[in-house]
Amino acid sequence: MTTGKMARKTLATALMLASAMAMADAQVLELYVDSNTKQIFSEPGPNRVKIGTFRSVDNPADTKQENTASIDLVEMRQELELRQRELEEKLDKIAMAPAPKPAKKNWAETMKVRGYMQIRSNPIIGGDKDISHQADRSIGDNNNFLIRRMRLIFFGDIGERLSYYIQPDFASRTGDGTGNIAQLRDAYGDIYLTKDRVHRLRVGQSKIPYSFENLQSSQNRIALDRNDALNSCCKDERDLGVFYYYTPEDKQEMFKYLVDSGLKGSGNYGVFAFGAYNGTGANRAENNDNLHLVSRFTYPVKFENGQIFEAGIQGIYGTFKPSRSGTVVADSKTDGFKDQRVGVHAVLYPQPFGLQAEWNWGKGPSLNDAGTMIEETSLNGGYIQAMYRITDFFGYGVMLPFVKWQYYDGAQKFESNAPQNHVNDWEAGFEWQPVPEIEFTAYYSKLDRNNLATAPYSKYNTDILRFQLQYNF
Repeated sequence: MTTGKMARKTLATALMLASAMAMADAQVLELYVDSNTKQIFSEPGPNRVKIGTFRSVDNPADTKQENTASIDLVEMRQELELRQRELEEKLDKIAMAPAPKPAKKNWAETMKVRGYMQIRSNPIIGGDKDISHQADRSIGDNNNFLIRRMRLIFFGDIGERLSYYIQPDFASRTGDGTGNIAQLRDAYGDIYLTKDRVHRLRVGQSKIPYSFENLQSSQNRIALDRNDALNSCCKDERDLGVFYYYTPEDKQEMFKYLVDSGLKGSGNYGVFAFGAYNGTGANRAENNDNLHLVSRFTYPVKFENGQIFEAGIQGIYGTFKPSRSGTVVADSKTDGFKDQRVGVHAVLYPQPFGLQAEWNWGKGPSLNDAGTMIEETSLNGGYIQAMYRITDFFGYGVMLPFVKWQYYDGAQKFESNAPQNHVNDWEAGFEWQPVPEIEFTAYYSKLDRNNLATAPYSKYNTDILRFQLQYNF
């Protein structure tokens, strides 16, 4: 019952009580007539019919008292009606008044912090040992344990129109091999053009919306390293720029579910994305006057049986100026080579069986076969990954066995002299998450690729076991 209804009921009850009390003060007489003898009686009995109820008015004082009581009752009713109207007016004003605004919190009160740490070991069990792996510098002879990543993430909202995300990595390495150096990975703000967060601008250093696996956090990805074919587009997957993202509300919820549920989603990088960025890689100064452009479209759909499938296309356009060493020349390209790619991806999320595949084609700078000149050449490559998600592994958490094949015929433009890299790798193993805070990954990897550390960048074949323990906090 509302406050107004309760007040009205209380007033009505008060009026009834006042009327009853006034009537009780007056002398009341009931008279009856005998239907046969026509005699008058003051009590009921056989053959007596009630004539009515009468008050005595013989005493002037009684009459005056009754009149005074009647006047008092009328005045009381008028007063109560007046109070009732006043109360109703106050209740109407309260109902019409806007809700009080909550006190605005300081941005530090809404800050959230999370993070993760990865410890790796990659023992070589066969093949060439004097190698250098572009994606993981801990792979090679005379290497044991390594802290691959140790990241803290600070994020939160500042009002309805701005959120921020800052992620340093405390396990970066310098050129001389010194490890555990702090380096910035992400530092950006999301400016929401609409309050429903469908339209937003991301400004700062962040991931470039190209490829599905590039956008997957290493915290969520199954394989320890991203594939070379698509990852070669973007150093550390990040750069400094401005990106527009369009994400309908229902897709915002789906992207969040695909990560939170452990289905290895990529996160919310929009159904549609478009942006411009430097093109030289994260934490690197720009070295030409040209910006890179990128655009991506992806669409996840959920079928009636609950299975989720996602597919999309993306492209990059720009010019890139690689660094050179020794006697290598740059084929008269003073401001950079064409750096163009188009890629496609498709993901059948593991419910329980899953497939993930990507491929891209393009042009970019590459060292020629003679090792004397950087030229503009074509590239292509991608990967296929199959996985199976066991949600209750004998009562000990979630198990994800997988197998992955990757291929790349192109160059690594971010390495000095943009050396060619021909990759044909196989991986097979599992990720086990006994509790949400701990993940253990183990698999066999057969490497067939180029050694990018020093010229002449010869091919090597190596068999390794890969282990990683990850803490989520």
